[in-house]
Amino acid sequence: MSEAPSAIKLHQKSRQLEVCFSGNTYFLPYEYLRVFSPSAEVRGHGNQELTLVGGKKHITVTDVEPVGQYAIKLSFDDGHDSGLYTWQTLYELGRDYTDNWATYLKRLETAGLKRSADASVEIFHPSTNSKS
Repeated sequence: MSEAPSAIKLHQKSRQLEVCFSGNTYFLPYEYLRVFSPSAEVRGHGNQELTLVGGKKHITVTDVEPVGQYAIKLSFDDGHDSGLYTWQTLYELGRDYTDNWATYLKRLETAGLKRSADASVEIFHPSTNSKS
């Protein structure tokens, strides 16, 4: 699926991005988009395990910028604004939301991280097995 979505809408009150592809509409929570960001910060370089980012339950998208005819760039209120959400990435995030989210919650629990930040952002680095 590399077709452009027919609509992309921010819903600030519910903190969700609505993405419509032919026959499929996905409501992607901002927290989900942030912790599954396609950026190198989260995805790493190569075949690394995703960096686990906690403390993003109340994250907000502050800006959406189109990137050519193939992607959008999201800016979040924590300053994160790297990573391009291609049409393919948005489609896969929508299609795989239930499985991705369940895996994310399990990983948070295993690492002893929380969705809500008490003081600072919690990040678990799989290569070192430590929090920062």
